[in-house]
Amino acid sequence: MMIPVRCFTCGKVVGEHWEEFKQRTKEDDENPAEVLDELGVERPCCRRMLVSHKDLVDIVAPYQ
Repeated sequence: MMIPVRCFTCGKVVGEHWEEFKQRTKEDDENPAEVLDELGVERPCCRRMLVSHKDLVDIVAPYQ
């Protein structure tokens, strides 16, 4: 649904980076690895949280 606030594995806050990551990778066509490096997301578990997330809020919201 929505991006989790913290990484499931290490507990580091990753939710604050979601909007900028989404904007820069989708609209600006930047390389996701470079964006994560610039945002300071270094741990593989945290990078996985952002790269593999699919935002489904707009799809599921009408059915609530």
